[in-house]
Amino acid sequence: MKPSTDTLSGEYFFTDNLFLYINRVTESYQLGLHSHDFIEFAFVVEGKGFHYMEDEVQAAYKGQLYFIPVGVSHVFRPSSSDPLKEPLVVYNCVFTPQLLDGLSPVILDPPLSSHLNQLREQRIPFYCINDLNSSIENIFLALHREYSLPQSGSNTYLLTLLLQLLVTIYRLRNDEVQLPLNKPAQFLQILHYIHQHYADDITLALLSLTFDWSERHLQRLFHKHTGQTFHHFLQNTRIQKSCELLIQHPQFSIQLIAEQVGYQDTKTFSSVFKRIVGKTPGRYRGRWGVTPSSI
Repeated sequence: MKPSTDTLSGEYFFTDNLFLYINRVTESYQLGLHSHDFIEFAFVVEGKGFHYMEDEVQAAYKGQLYFIPVGVSHVFRPSSSDPLKEPLVVYNCVFTPQLLDGLSPVILDPPLSSHLNQLREQRIPFYCINDLNSSIENIFLALHREYSLPQSGSNTYLLTLLLQLLVTIYRLRNDEVQLPLNKPAQFLQILHYIHQHYADDITLALLSLTFDWSERHLQRLFHKHTGQTFHHFLQNTRIQKSCELLIQHPQFSIQLIAEQVGYQDTKTFSSVFKRIVGKTPGRYRGRWGVTPSSI
């Protein structure tokens, strides 16, 4: 695949002087190899396929984040020509380098400030990292929800989410690899484990065995660092994920969503959901104007 001279312009994407655009797209063969005059972060949220970048090609799969600088030609391709059979779904967060000027005054850490300067001045080359703890995916979910369903103060909130994304990526590329594994970092690993395996049969006994801490000590750490018991923390994590699924997948039944977040009994799921959210799953979904094919 030869590099293309086609360049996508930010003028097509940016509105209301925000200079930030978020979308979620199922990749196909319609878009050709292209470059653009803006910065792009692309996150693979579902499926697998290939990413072509200049003269290189890489396997693309869920959990990968790609940084595509200004002027670099690239394109995603699914594994199959049938998107229903083997979809490749990607979140895109694109913005102008000048947008970072507005974020600079709130950056208090010199290394991070230097990193953002390099990003703004287009001195950082293409790279790809893996989202090992779902932290990037969670931010993209929030970015897309806020961009698609704007509320009062949405532009400001989107910029705070972008800043959170930049800091999180910086940590994954630098700090978290180098930090010593102290006790707070060990407990953070437990939280990351829950966010990755919330749909599994996770118990305090399992965490105790996996991370070699007593159940009693773990329960104390949950109270100290989350303000919740382990059981309540797991419930809230599952319900948070179910809220995202209810909006993003209107074709999914309540029963299917319950199973995907770790509940085999729909009545139990609905009861926990109503206690935490204040509405039944069906009413929550209806609040966003989503009409599912089966509830």
